Amino acid sequence: MSALLLGMTSNLLKAPREINPLLLAYMGDAIYEIYVRHHLLAKGIVRPHELQREATRFVSAVAQAKVYRAIEDQLTEDEMDILRRGRNAKSGNVPKHASVADYRHSTGLEALVGYLYCSKQETRLQELMRQILEIVEKEYSER
Repeated sequence: MSALLLGMTSNLLKAPREINPLLLAYMGDAIYEIYVRHHLLAKGIVRPHELQREATRFVSAVAQAKVYRAIEDQLTEDEMDILRRGRNAKSGNVPKHASVADYRHSTGLEALVGYLYCSKQETRLQELMRQILEIVEKEYSER
């Protein structure tokens, strides 16, 4: 993955650790979505309606909260710190289709993805996203 593909056209004004966790989650949400969309296209899903329906399985707060719980014991101390900061950040938003706890956990996961992206940890981001996609796929194949 090159910087051009990731959209990094300039340097950040702050070090990734200094960025507000809600801003990391904002960035992480976009990166997470790109991985999910690519994953679904790679699976051969080509109908827009089906793509949207399938993507929801991956990007919902409930699904992301399950992933959070599944991976948290496999993260480094630094990654756990970012996860916690994202989870504990107060966004002021009230979730519509998830519990407050699930919403906060999903924000933590998105903050971690945003942090890995902003800190240019491409290999770790790839590993983590591969694992996340596998977790969600397994969850839905067992239903």
